[in-house]
Amino acid sequence: MAEGILGLGTGQSTALNQDLIDKLKAAERRAQVEPLETDLEDIVKEKETFATIDAKVNELLAAIKPFDLFVTSGSNAFEEKSATTSGDSVVFNATDSKNVNTGITTVDVKGLAQKDVYQSDAINGATKDALGDIGTLSIEVDGTTHTFDTSTYATYDELATAINDTTGINASLDQVGDDSYRLVLKSESSGLANALTISGAASQALGYTTDGTTTNATNHTLTAQNMSLEVDGVAYSSAENKITVDGLDITATKEGVSSINVSKDTSLVETQITDFISKYNELVDLVGTEIDSADSAIADKSSLRTMLSQIKEKFFGEYGENSDKSLFNYGFELDKTGKISLDLVAFNKVLSDNPEELKDIFVGTAAKEGFGTQLKATLDEMNFTGGLLDAYEKGIDSREETLEKEKEKSIEKLDDKYSQLANQFAAYTALITQFESSFSGLKMMIQQSTTS
Repeated sequence: MAEGILGLGTGQSTALNQDLIDKLKAAERRAQVEPLETDLEDIVKEKETFATIDAKVNELLAAIKPFDLFVTSGSNAFEEKSATTSGDSVVFNATDSKNVNTGITTVDVKGLAQKDVYQSDAINGATKDALGDIGTLSIEVDGTTHTFDTSTYATYDELATAINDTTGINASLDQVGDDSYRLVLKSESSGLANALTISGAASQALGYTTDGTTTNATNHTLTAQNMSLEVDGVAYSSAENKITVDGLDITATKEGVSSINVSKDTSLVETQITDFISKYNELVDLVGTEIDSADSAIADKSSLRTMLSQIKEKFFGEYGENSDKSLFNYGFELDKTGKISLDLVAFNKVLSDNPEELKDIFVGTAAKEGFGTQLKATLDEMNFTGGLLDAYEKGIDSREETLEKEKEKSIEKLDDKYSQLANQFAAYTALITQFESSFSGLKMMIQQSTTS
């Protein structure tokens, strides 16, 4: 006996369900979306690998900077200087040693720069809070006179605050004993140009002057003066206790004689050059591994080859005033793997006997740039906008952005497609259910007719 016609009566409407839709969508997602996700995962790995290579290039750049003619701060490796000092009357400092003259510099400090300082006569506790009208106080500093009418201030603290608000003068009411205070006036800066001239009835009342104009020597506790010193017999005067002579900062601390002996120091050259070679070999190892590996995440290996080629090209360049010298004349050696080594005995002999010759090879001049100067420029150019490394990094970002957009479009397309399919399944299910309901009556009639 037949169970249904074209599936009617067999409950086939239940087969068009969400589970079926999910299975169909998953199968199509594997074909359209997952390959894009795999490509994006590969790009993440490529970015990590590139970041490691880029970091090594920057380490190499930092290592070659001491041999750059155009070093932006400090000195190149061959301009470093060392110094020994004697005496404690001054402190020596050199922010840019290449401008400091070699040899012995002797400094004789005759006097330190000082501020101008006055103290008032003693004021007791009761009086300090009751200033009263003691006349006008005039204070001249750096060509400007400031005048204070004491009748407008209730206390000495108020007067001190008003004086403090002017330019060039500091004032304070200091407790100097159990019940004793003094109004202290100081020039803000040291030097003769900042000396204070105090006058007026209030000046006489406070004891700064004896007759309103004549300085009271007893209360003039420190007299403004310039620093006075001689550097190799040449006299200098300054409002501050610091001067700069031939690139050497000299800060006076007390009277007396001090000296500094400056000499060239090439002791770091060996360390700096071996560090550079180490950084170069690390980069060769890293890039070589990525180029030779079939599993490397790097998509554009030709760019890495070009980068190494540009760097290696500088090793084989010709340097010196006549462009007839090679690094390999000074202890540099190249092995079959492309790594560099250094014969320190040969290198140090030239460094000891003729450091200027090495400087000419590694640093050079504006007319004949040396190895370090040229390599630093090459590495900089790689990182500049449009340079090899900059272009590679932007290329990775561009590919990643494109894949992300393709992935979003594919997911959106699948969502739309299977959303429509779900609606169609719902409509088909309703239609089949209606057919099955109608067919159940027909089925009953058939069954009754066959049994009678």
